[in-house]
Amino acid sequence: MQQITLDIGTPLTPTLDNFFPGPNAEVLAHLRGWLVAGGPGSARPADTCFIAGVPGSGKSHLVSALAHALREKGDSVGILRPDCAAPADFNPAWSAVILEDVHALDAPWQHIAFNWFVNAQTYQRAVFATASTVPRALALREDLRTRLGGGQIFQLQALDDAQVRTVLQDSARLRGLVLGDEVLDFVLHRFSRDLGSLMPLLAALDHFALQTQRAVTIPFIKTMLERL
Repeated sequence: MQQITLDIGTPLTPTLDNFFPGPNAEVLAHLRGWLVAGGPGSARPADTCFIAGVPGSGKSHLVSALAHALREKGDSVGILRPDCAAPADFNPAWSAVILEDVHALDAPWQHIAFNWFVNAQTYQRAVFATASTVPRALALREDLRTRLGGGQIFQLQALDDAQVRTVLQDSARLRGLVLGDEVLDFVLHRFSRDLGSLMPLLAALDHFALQTQRAVTIPFIKTMLERL
């Protein structure tokens, strides 16, 4: 059966608490540890942390959650993505720098990323980067690639079907939804199984359930799809 990928809905705010680690507990522990490092008046370690993973593996969730946690603490963070309209100059007030999806950065963006990286090292700020693969396999300018590979590197492992089911059930529960086994079977056979696709689907189900005041069943999902 052909799987369907949807780009609908708005997922819950990514946090470290609502990230399901599965086989990726080490990177989650690393980010938590960095957030709490340093006492009053002390800066956090100027680490370089590289997170590699295929689309939907959770790397965007992790760095978005990290940025969210920093802002909740009153800190600011610089974020560079390939789709940035106009990246800012490096700001020494940033507590950290996030370079997301560096594998997709073109030459001008790589120049900006390198500038941010050098300034982050100068001002003793941590750098967190994500990409589809590990630094040594990236087609980037050499000075940027080697710096990205100079710190802690994590390779995210895909969740198995049982773990994906657990993530969906837990995320649905946070929204007040109940997903029965038949519904989960239908979703996992009909839609792309990566969480990057499933979380927007869950958000759409939540929105439609609130509109219709109906429980989530297979006929309910089919009705929603017909109205998209």
